[in-house]
Amino acid sequence: MKIIVPVKIVPDDQDIQVAADGSLDYSKAKPTISTYDLNAIEAAAQLAGADGSVVVISVGPKSIDDSKTKKGILARGVSELYMAADDSLAGLDAFATASALAALVAEVGEYDLILCGDGSADNYAQQTDVQLACRLGLPVVNAACKIEAADGGIKVESVLEDTVETVICPLPAVVSVCPDIAVPRIPGMKDILAAGKKPMHAVAAAAEPSAIEVLEVKAPEQADRKQEIMDASDDNIAKFVAAIKAAL
Repeated sequence: MKIIVPVKIVPDDQDIQVAADGSLDYSKAKPTISTYDLNAIEAAAQLAGADGSVVVISVGPKSIDDSKTKKGILARGVSELYMAADDSLAGLDAFATASALAALVAEVGEYDLILCGDGSADNYAQQTDVQLACRLGLPVVNAACKIEAADGGIKVESVLEDTVETVICPLPAVVSVCPDIAVPRIPGMKDILAAGKKPMHAVAAAAEPSAIEVLEVKAPEQADRKQEIMDASDDNIAKFVAAIKAAL
């Protein structure tokens, strides 16, 4: 089975600094693989097995074309990497991202499955998988907690609000996975050295204009803690539960 995994490379949130006015400073934030996409890569590697292949595609600004980041992708059971890195591809919404990813899918050629993460670590819109499937004219299944091969397709267990739904889906298809579908592997030195010899393709890709205009991004204001201490009485437990509900 040949599986394509779209991956978003984002600034490391541990290095993002918040200014006094709440604005975000990304200047010291190194590029890193979106956390949710690590689970998708691992799930794809396990599903593809020894006889299959996993191809990662990614679009974004020039900053994503980072040697360490690319090796970090290829060291996780990935066979090949296609990347479109241009500042014109910075700040894309899900609609525009899907159009750019579709161009990379065409570059890859034939495939069986596109496996996406649950969302991105920055925006977490949970829309790119659906938008990409729509653009490619493929069926889509969300919130997959288990995937296995079936006759002529795949069998997917999808997590709904109050139940788990089993879906038999023909291939090719787009599937997004829950974060707990697979624990990402930690690449060893041998994997990292081997990653440097795997194919990395720089691709020119254009995106359609974003459908959403972002006016401002700021960190939320920090609220002072009340530091209220309660005894473990029935009345205080009820009061504590009510306070949690009010805060949600």
